[in-house]
Amino acid sequence: MRVADFFCGGGGFSEGFRQAGFRIVFAVDKWKPAVTTYKANKPGVNVLLDDVIRISNLDDEEFERLVPDSEVIIGSPPCQAFSQSNKSGNADKTLGIQLIEAYLRIVARKKFKHNSILKYWVLENVPNSQNYIKEKYTAQDLGLEGDFILCTRCRAAGIYNAKNFGAPTNRKRFLCGDFPALEETHTDDEAVKLKAVLNSLGDPLAKGEFEITDVNYPDLILSNHQVSDLRYIHELAPFEWKTAKRLKQDKGYMGKMSFPENENNPARTVMATMSASSREAMILRYKKDRYRLPTVRETASMMSFPIDYRFYGSTKGIKHTLVGNAVPPKLSYAVAKAIAKASKVRIPKMYIPIQHDPMIEFVDLNGTIIPIKTEKPRRDVAKFKYHIPYLILNAYRVELTNYHSNFKDKNFQWDVELHYSQGKKKAAVYKFDVTKDMIDEKFRKPIEEYINNMEKQLFSFNDFQKVYCKTTEQRKASGELGPYELLDDVRGFIDQLIIPTEREAMRPVDNEVTELPNVIIVGYYLLQQLVKRMGEKANGCDNKEEKA
Repeated sequence: MRVADFFCGGGGFSEGFRQAGFRIVFAVDKWKPAVTTYKANKPGVNVLLDDVIRISNLDDEEFERLVPDSEVIIGSPPCQAFSQSNKSGNADKTLGIQLIEAYLRIVARKKFKHNSILKYWVLENVPNSQNYIKEKYTAQDLGLEGDFILCTRCRAAGIYNAKNFGAPTNRKRFLCGDFPALEETHTDDEAVKLKAVLNSLGDPLAKGEFEITDVNYPDLILSNHQVSDLRYIHELAPFEWKTAKRLKQDKGYMGKMSFPENENNPARTVMATMSASSREAMILRYKKDRYRLPTVRETASMMSFPIDYRFYGSTKGIKHTLVGNAVPPKLSYAVAKAIAKASKVRIPKMYIPIQHDPMIEFVDLNGTIIPIKTEKPRRDVAKFKYHIPYLILNAYRVELTNYHSNFKDKNFQWDVELHYSQGKKKAAVYKFDVTKDMIDEKFRKPIEEYINNMEKQLFSFNDFQKVYCKTTEQRKASGELGPYELLDDVRGFIDQLIIPTEREAMRPVDNEVTELPNVIIVGYYLLQQLVKRMGEKANGCDNKEEKA
């Protein structure tokens, strides 16, 4: 059976069909590294560097001349507009909808033409896209002539998780179109774990020559020197992984994420960008108290690409994008298998090795030396907003921020706010004065002593901003307390002051917030008093300048 592949990327969607013995006859994408990767891994396929929207709007004669007939059409329009990670799902959907409709227009033109041979078609995208893809499209909806209706939920449309089809990744995707029901091969408990991927590939810096058995395709065994994009280490600097850890495990009202990655679960969804200092960063342990990013080969195996699949790009960033944007081949294989079964077509029993195009230049990352990053000073107008670390109780947290500063004139203002957050609709910010009377009497004296001692290390608002803009190492060398260090110190003092059993006790507050956990009141009072002292230093400096 013949397959045409639109928005083909690096070939993940069609790879499952290739393994199932289908003949890929046509593919198109507008990103050159994707087209190159596709051509190199699937020699003989007519792969175009072109715009799918343009192709969908060609006149009939040119369209038919360019796009061959096929029994199967597959497509994976870019999903960024619909992804929940893009502006928390609030990104503009206009282009995403246009791309989906372009694909549907191509399907309709092939499906409803005279003597059509198209039997199956599949559209893949992120789960959120189902809210924007209509169940039925008229010819007029797609800008075509005729009275047909294209149904997108004909048979087995729904949300599928790649881990239930053998891919070692927890990657949910929405599949719609006209295709038979898929047969899951793995229960949640049977899903391939991240540990299995890492163990199969071995230490990226392992010396000598040894065999690697593909965790996804046991028939595929290669020498470690034959496996590309594996033998290098991208180690993270402490400032990178510490930022990521904070965002993963101490991010306001959002849930905690594993740090480093939990190897006893399937890998989290592989992203198109391999960031280091973000909540979504995928971080692996590398020796004691050292961490690294996965190699391109490791992420490709997480996505269930075979270890003989090559990614053609001049940088690891391009290669990671090729992997992260792909459809997991194990998922696409399940689609191909279902179609083959319904069509009574036999599929190969053994894995079919890839024959690469030798004429296309390949850049192998093996042996690449990636220097550990050096932290750079922040811009002098850098913004800050963070809470006392790991002190979130009953959804309350105490935040330190400079957001209310006059950044244009570089006149900085540091403030303390009480945040209550349980999501977009319930989030609230409070700012009020806490008096000593609101503090448990037994804590008052040690708190005042702490504040007085800390005053010696405090700066005026503007100087505090300057310290914040220095690197971690610069602050460490000078012994200066920036915002993060101050918050850490406050948290350490609270840990010594209040035993765990006393932290959750509720105490009244003379405000619209009627009562707060004991530890939150103490944290708010402490930070508020310290910031007040900084404000007094700022006023003192201003007076001196005026006299001069």
